[in-house]
Amino acid sequence: MSEGDSFKEFIVEQMAGFGEVTIRTMFGGQGVFHNGLMFGLIHDQVLYLKADDSLRSEYLAENSTPFTYPRKGKRVDLGYFRAPSASLEDGEEMARWCRKSFAVALKANAGTKAKK
Repeated sequence: MSEGDSFKEFIVEQMAGFGEVTIRTMFGGQGVFHNGLMFGLIHDQVLYLKADDSLRSEYLAENSTPFTYPRKGKRVDLGYFRAPSASLEDGEEMARWCRKSFAVALKANAGTKAKK
């Protein structure tokens, strides 16, 4: 088992209080899904969770940093923040953050469907 597989298993276990999650490889990282909807991502052994403008301030208050990547000389922000360190040590805390981030993903997905 690779180090990456161990981290993915750890994340799935930590999220058990939130519900069933699946992790799929995509675009050089992994997407974290619940009920078929992506609400998190893993890149370089770091978990990031979906945020919107209102949740962004909560992540910043936890000293979480956004997931960004370079593209054409600029930094691209996808709206994901590093999971607070306390959530990696406490399953209840992880479930709380997962619920918030999943709600953001649901809201974003509803907006996408409405535009079609």
